[in-house]
Amino acid sequence: MENIYVLCADGHSEQLANMIGAVTASSKRVYVHDARRAGELAGKRLLFAAETNEIGVDMNLLQLLLEIRAANPRAFEGAVGALIVHSKSELYTKSCATHLMFVANQLGCAFIGHPLAEAVGGLKNFSTWKKVYKDSTLGEICIMQCEKLGNRLMEYKPARVESPKITVLHSSSRKTSNTLMLWNMVEENLVSLGCSVRQIHVENENLTDCRGCSFKLCMHYGEQKSCFYGGLVVQEVFPAVEECDALVLLCPNYNDSIAANLMAVINRLTALYRQMSFYDKALFGVVVSGNSGNDTVARQLLGALNINKGFRLPPEFALMEIANDPGSIKRVQDIKEKARIFAERIVAETKK
Repeated sequence: MENIYVLCADGHSEQLANMIGAVTASSKRVYVHDARRAGELAGKRLLFAAETNEIGVDMNLLQLLLEIRAANPRAFEGAVGALIVHSKSELYTKSCATHLMFVANQLGCAFIGHPLAEAVGGLKNFSTWKKVYKDSTLGEICIMQCEKLGNRLMEYKPARVESPKITVLHSSSRKTSNTLMLWNMVEENLVSLGCSVRQIHVENENLTDCRGCSFKLCMHYGEQKSCFYGGLVVQEVFPAVEECDALVLLCPNYNDSIAANLMAVINRLTALYRQMSFYDKALFGVVVSGNSGNDTVARQLLGALNINKGFRLPPEFALMEIANDPGSIKRVQDIKEKARIFAERIVAETKK
């Protein structure tokens, strides 16, 4: 029986204890309450178990990660993780999870697609599941979802192919975008390493955002791998995402947010998501900020596409740099070397 290493604070609530028990029901549970086990975590299955306080953080778990990082900045190398988060209020579960994931990912941890089981106050987030499990209580549904999460964590094996196909989405100007210039450096290395790259420019004139069709209508179009609003998303993006082994989003930081066009594409992916699993597709991002905020945009990416849409999250999934004036990315110290290393990371995560 393989171990799951549970990173959490000692003395957690009964609700979180029950969730931990459900995730680890088919494995051997090993608790990690301090950094003394930091040397044991590389290449392991990890469960991050958080309980938010009144202002939305788990101070003890954050302190544990800080101590682990101090002991070994690559402590989670080769590890794969999942998360459970319990909040006594209706707030903070997603913000707590994305922060923890970003920190752990920087320490080398990959995450399965749909890595989060969350329980808000009163378990209200499981109410929609009552339509499926009509005879189960909210508590029973929570435990079922945690059990499924644990099984997927134990079964996870990242997909590898002989000739990886990379789909790249962006909405940037080819003449002035530092983000696109940085990606071009990465792409040169990818092509030389045997990957095929398909780049799609998402422009205003050929894009309609999701308008929130009914579930039934979205399913109807999804069965045809289409969408009510058609256009570029259906004609180019859907086929490119369906066939790719890795999806890369190029994200200049616009007001600490993903560009509107790219967010519209993410929203529209719901129709395709309803008809296929993205679990075997790796998610990567290139984020460039004029001043700061790279981590904010990266957390949005992993929240939208790993937590919600189910793309798997490789370790250090985002290449992040600061460059303000057009073309200044080319003057960032060691930028070509950073691009080369990122390309090799993409290949290592996708190619046999």
